[in-house]
This record gives sequence, C-alpha cells and structure tokens, in this order.
Amino acid sequence: MTVTTPIDPAAAAANEAISKIRDCIDLGKSFCLEAGAGSGKTHSLVSALTHIVEKRGRELVRKHQQVACISYTNAASKIISARTDEHPAVFASTIHSFCWSLIKDYQPYLRAELSNAPNWTERLTTIGGIGNRSVEYNLGHPVANKEEASVSLGHGDVLKLATKLLGNSKFRRLLASKHPIIFIDEYQDTDIDFIEAIKTHILEKSSGLVFGFFGDPWQRIYGRSCGAFDSSKIVSIQQGANFRSRPKIVETLNRIRPSLPQSVRPHEERGSVSAYHTNDWAGERQTGAQWKGDLPPNIARDHIRAMRSNLEAQGWDFSPKRTKILMLTHNVLAQEQGYSGIAQVFKGRNDDYASKEDDHIKFLVEVIEPACRAYEKKQYGDMFSALESTMPTVRSPSDKQSWTKDMDMLIALRTTATIGAVLDHIAATKRPPLPDVLEGKEREFKNTQVADDEATSWMTRLRALRQVPYREIVALANFLDASTLYSTKHGVKGDEFENVLVVVGRGWNLYDFNELLELSSSPNSINPKRADAYERNRNLLYVALSRAKVRLAVLFTQKLSNQATETLSSWFGGENVYSLKLQGT
Repeated sequence: MTVTTPIDPAAAAANEAISKIRDCIDLGKSFCLEAGAGSGKTHSLVSALTHIVEKRGRELVRKHQQVACISYTNAASKIISARTDEHPAVFASTIHSFCWSLIKDYQPYLRAELSNAPNWTERLTTIGGIGNRSVEYNLGHPVANKEEASVSLGHGDVLKLATKLLGNSKFRRLLASKHPIIFIDEYQDTDIDFIEAIKTHILEKSSGLVFGFFGDPWQRIYGRSCGAFDSSKIVSIQQGANFRSRPKIVETLNRIRPSLPQSVRPHEERGSVSAYHTNDWAGERQTGAQWKGDLPPNIARDHIRAMRSNLEAQGWDFSPKRTKILMLTHNVLAQEQGYSGIAQVFKGRNDDYASKEDDHIKFLVEVIEPACRAYEKKQYGDMFSALESTMPTVRSPSDKQSWTKDMDMLIALRTTATIGAVLDHIAATKRPPLPDVLEGKEREFKNTQVADDEATSWMTRLRALRQVPYREIVALANFLDASTLYSTKHGVKGDEFENVLVVVGRGWNLYDFNELLELSSSPNSINPKRADAYERNRNLLYVALSRAKVRLAVLFTQKLSNQATETLSSWFGGENVYSLKLQGT
C-alpha cells in the first residue's frame, strides 16, 4: 500500500523562494526577498548563508573574506551565528557594529568629520577641540571628556559616517575586499540614507558586490527607515508562505494583503477570526484631533473587559503565556498598567515614551531599570552590563561599599520618590553617569529660571515628568518589556502568540484607523499626500494582526464609518463582524 505524504503548500512556497535566492547568489546577482509575517524569513536567510558556506566557504576563509549578515538587533545576530555554527566565513553583526568595523581605522577622517558635525561642535569646544584624540565606539552614546585621550561615538554617528564613506571609491573597494556578499536582515527598518547610499554608490555602479535584502515593507513601523525597496538592479523575490497562523487567520491576512498571498500548512484546526466595533454605544465620545470619535477612557475600559469575558466564554485562555492583548491605543492602556501620569505628561506625543524617543524615558527604561532588577537579584555582572560600566571601577572593598550604598538608596527611591528625585540621586552619585544629552538638559533645566509659559516645550515636559512618581517608570518598563498581558506595537514585532486580541482606538497623533479602513476600500486611488499616513496605519495594524497563531480578535473603540465597517467585513467576513454591547445598554 502506497502512503501519500500530504502536500505542504507553505513549505513548497518557501522552497521556491529559497531556490530563487540560491540562483541569484550563484549568478552574482543582488536580490530582495519580500517575506510576509510568519513566512520563515530567517530560515531562508540561514539557508542562503549555508549555501554560500557549502559552495564558497573555504575560498572565503582562504582569502580572509566573510559574508556579512547585518541584523537589526544583537539577539538576531546571535541567532544567525548559532544557526550557521559560527562559521568563520560568516560575519553576523548589528548594523552599527558592522559599520564601525569598516570605519574604525579611518581615524583622520573621523576626527575631521566630527570637528565639522553640528551635534559635536559644543561637545568638542568644551574639551578644547578634538586634537589628536582617538575616536572610539563603545557605549552607543556620544562622550567627550577633557581628561580622556579619546572621544566616543553615538550609534547615530557611526551610521552617518559610514553612509558618507560609501561615496568614497577607495572605501568601497575595501568593503568589497572584506565582504563580497552582504545580507541585510529587516531591510525595511534600516536607515533610509544608508540604503540610498548603497543603491547610489554600489548597486547602480555594478560594483561586483552582491547584496541580499531580507524583510517586509509591510512590517516597517519606524520612521526614517527604508520601507519598500525599489531598484532596477536587483531581483525581486516573494516568499508566499505562512508557517505561523491557522488557515482562517491567513485567509484574512491575504484579503488585507492580496499583493502577497500566503500559502498555509495543512491544519486540522482552522482557527478563528472576529472583529468587533462599538458603534452602537450611544454616549458622547471624545473630541480633539487625536481623540476624536473614541470612547471615553472608563467606557473603553468597560468594553475591553466585556470583550475579554466574551472571548473567555468562547474558550480563550487569557494567561500571559497563551494570550497577548495588543493595545493600538493609549487612552486605557496607561491607566491599566499604572503609568497614567507619564501618559499625561506626553499627551498627544505618545510615541515619545511608548517607543522611548524621549531621552529621559529611554535612559531610565533601558539602563536604570534593567540595572536595578539585576541588582535586586544579585546578578551583578548583568547590573554592570546594563549600566554600561566596567568592573575596574570597583577596585577595593570601599568601592564596593559605595556602590552598595548608592544602589540601595536608588532601589528605595524607585518605590517612594519622584522621577526628579531619582535623577538627582543618579546625577550626584554618577552611578551611572548621565549620558551627555541628559546631563546637558538637566543642567539647562536647573539653570533656567523662567515661568511655565516662557519655557520651551521640552523644559515644560521635563518639569512635569520630574514630578511624576518614579514607580510609574517601573510600570512602564515592565510593560515595554512585554512582561504583562498587554503590549504595544513596539513590544511584539517578530513575536507570535496563540491568541491575540487587538484593541484599536485613538490617542496617537499619527494613527487613525477609521481613515485606514476607508482608504483601504480603494488603495490604488489614495491621494499621494495621504500615502505615508495610509502606509503607517496599514503596517501597524498588519503587524498586530499577524502575531496570532490560532485565534484572532480585534476591537475598535473608535467609531467606524459605514465605509470602514464595509472594509472590515470584506477582510474578516461579514459573519465575523459584531457590535459589542455592554450589559444594560
């Protein structure tokens, strides 16, 4: 009896894309892989690297060359290294570390460029100019001290300097001699100036370098990044597979994105999708540019709780290990998670804290909080790593006692004091030293005695932020670290969850999902002036919806127009769109 193996359409689609990638590599052609959510992009990238190692690995090592694989994060780089067995022909790195490895030996150039860089003028003036100081790249934020024999670049400095050097033919020859093949993972999130320099100076000039771009323009959610890749000098490849989600979810994603239909693996369980709106709520909704049409916060909270009860009755398990609630709104989230004071400070500017674009928030969430958590667990190596410090600063028992004293005080202040008191403590102990940008802002803030109405906007926000209880920073850090049931767009990119509830509302300056649904009814006729806004809204919703593996539900707290609900029905199926009503209404 012959046993027939079931056809796996997803595997077939992925293998087809991998075959095209290998053909490009063998023919020396640059390519761009457009791989939608859950399509197995990383597997295809590793397969491409393995192919190169098998065919040219010995040759590359003999010539002291490597395939460069540039990833967006250190974690991604480590995954690539592990999956290629840390082969010496593969150099996996973040874009900043990769760029630094190329430019670090150009010391005269670096000194000259920094001397003319506007963001370094004041910094270098205070130390009497750059002189013969060496230029280093260590901590990721710019540092210039008069007593030091070197200055340290920030992340942005490294990228700008490397981008400019790509215009130098000698530099390009050096690049090609070290890395004849370069892969860029998550190209859509890579700095747009860096990508444009590659197009202009390398791809358009047929330099012999082979580039492989792996990513998805529909998952671009950061500003000043590449997005869709457009060049006549590359081969475009689509990977139409989905290994993550059940068929009903993939069918919905395909209706949202017909330009890249995904094939799904055979599943006995088809999964479920549903969409809910709140149009039948008869009360007065919020007004104002970024809040217009949304439910009042307390009513929105009631609807979310009703939604959760409804889904639990359908068999959803809301334990954090099984389910994630993705909040594309901040009118309820801040109250639920315990950082409403911070949200109020940045009212109308949610991305400033949710994506850590504000320098104070970034420092406290990314440096101080991880260090404090490590200290409380007595994980002192992790603490110093988080503080971006070095062990030699603890040279004696007295140094250790001073560290312990200062950290114990910091731990206590986190639960009892304001953000301002914590900042003052850090400034006084210099453990860790405030980054230059924060030290400058704190100094200007304290030395400027003006009335609120005369202060600059950042100074007004800082004054308000310093008065907020620091425990809200703790709550915000926990939330952004995805350690709760709730999360936002920034905490889940690349993740997947068994069940996903997406809550969509207002409160973001840059997002209006009712308009997105309206425009999606005829995307080819969108006014060019609205194209960026449409893409920004579309990508965020796509990223959120595509995290689900088995069950997907979405709740709109924003009132939807008839045209918007028609789009929702076309995406989810009219039989899966419901009006969510509170009991007694």
